[in-house]
Amino acid sequence: MKELVEKQLNVSLLMNELKKDNQEMEHVMKDIQDISMKSNILALNSGIEAARAGEAGRGFSVVATEIKKFAEHSLKASQKSEDLIQRIQQKANEIIAVRTVDIAFDTIDKIDRNLFERNCDVQAWASFNVVKNCLVNPSEESKQLAKGLLQRIHQIYEVYYDLFVLDLEGNIVAAAQNNHQVGKNMADREWFQQTVKTKDVFVTDMYYSSVVDGYTMNYSSPVLDDQGEVIGVFTIRFNWEYIYDIIDAVKIDENSQLYVINSKGEVIASKNREDVFQANLGDIKAVQKVISRTEKQGFTVEGTKIYAFSLTKGYNAYKGKGWAVIVEESIV
Repeated sequence: MKELVEKQLNVSLLMNELKKDNQEMEHVMKDIQDISMKSNILALNSGIEAARAGEAGRGFSVVATEIKKFAEHSLKASQKSEDLIQRIQQKANEIIAVRTVDIAFDTIDKIDRNLFERNCDVQAWASFNVVKNCLVNPSEESKQLAKGLLQRIHQIYEVYYDLFVLDLEGNIVAAAQNNHQVGKNMADREWFQQTVKTKDVFVTDMYYSSVVDGYTMNYSSPVLDDQGEVIGVFTIRFNWEYIYDIIDAVKIDENSQLYVINSKGEVIASKNREDVFQANLGDIKAVQKVISRTEKQGFTVEGTKIYAFSLTKGYNAYKGKGWAVIVEESIV
């Protein structure tokens, strides 16, 4: 994996160096073009002067004609070279764009796989007998046992802010960390209502939670009795900071940008933490394509920027939330 990353970095650096060399070559060819045009003008003026000199200027006229032919040939060659340079530049941009699309896909895929694990966690823990027992037999002892279990899970799985067990009325009966929330009623929350209604896992979008004082995602699973009836809800709060383990590991040029956006085009993760819920990329064509599902993966060239994009595909039971990764590369 390390070798693959290094190769990807080398490809990026080499392509950028190629583009810079190409640009320098373009300047050189323009200088040659300028010399050819001046030589052509010089040959023309020399021809006029040779004609005025009559017989005495005949030899000089031959030289002027040859200079003119050389200048014209040189001008045509430099124009062809300039066309070739532009094609090489275009191909270099396309190679960078393709690699950048790969980065966008790989990043959203890693995020999906990470969140799929959270999807599995909440379902598994909702099936524990200690959790069920504190709902079927809600005594002080059963609630304390449930609390102890949640605390042990929280210690082992460091990626969660908190874990809660709620009864069918929406009351929190056990918590791993925020014990002052026990007794609070959540029956009016969409995640609670949908989990009970669908008897299935409900996943929120990323949001800021005042309860855990941080950006989070809420995974909620129904707790079922032995007959398969809903008796409560097990809900967890994922610590969004752990997504940056993925974001910060992405190797891109220091002048490039990487964003995770939600289905509205709002930035929910970025190399720059200050962009979260402060920037909306809806005016970028690449973002418009991916939000509208016109294209699920690809790139656009907009001005001096390449924008690569890849829409979430989800992973197994986790269907994704309509997010996408956008990678911005300069082509100047």
